[in-house]
Amino acid sequence: MLTRKQQELLLFIHERMKESGVPPSFDEMKDALELASKSGIHRLITALEERGFIRRLPNRARALEVIKLPEAYSPAPQPRRGFSPSVIEGSLGKPQPVAAAPSKPAKTTADSNPHSVSVPVMGRIAAGVPISAIQNNTHEIVVPAEMISSGQHYALEVKGDSMIEAGILDGDTVIIRNVNSATPGDIVVALVDDEEATLKRFRRKGASIALEAANPAYETRIFSSDRVKVQGKLVGLIRRYH
Repeated sequence: MLTRKQQELLLFIHERMKESGVPPSFDEMKDALELASKSGIHRLITALEERGFIRRLPNRARALEVIKLPEAYSPAPQPRRGFSPSVIEGSLGKPQPVAAAPSKPAKTTADSNPHSVSVPVMGRIAAGVPISAIQNNTHEIVVPAEMISSGQHYALEVKGDSMIEAGILDGDTVIIRNVNSATPGDIVVALVDDEEATLKRFRRKGASIALEAANPAYETRIFSSDRVKVQGKLVGLIRRYH
């Protein structure tokens, strides 16, 4: 018989792998179960492995396999913390990069479709090592109105693969709400040293800010809080298929 925390972790791993095919990171498990440290996750995983519910795969980082679920498990949707991308399939032109910060609000396109919103594309954002800061409005794209909440929004083309485990791929176009603050766990546009912009998960490490990748090939980067400015929070994405 599993404890409540053991069952919560098992179902969290199961649901994440069912959605993305990739096990969650230890930080994501810690946040999902609201534990203070990753040592608690290590103990829960060991207990689940000893009871035959999961198996750790050798020679592969973070590789877990769910072998069985509790008999009483019902596949009802489990609550999720963090970003789950809302993907629109479509065809987009590539913006030409120029330099400046986003300011133009989204606007409705009632003449063509009252359920759509026009969002300015501001250039490229790095999901890898930072590249040049956010650029000028190059053109606009139309997105479903339900993807947009109150406030100003803009779009950026993603360059790099550091956020692939969050479902964000090289070439995607991300929809960003223009805000200057974030909650730990949010995926944000972060401006580093007023010159480099990057798309990362926002964390706090004491008085510092951590910009965390969603790809084990990239290290989490730690900065003093005065070096990082939040310029927006991820609310959706558009994916182009060739």
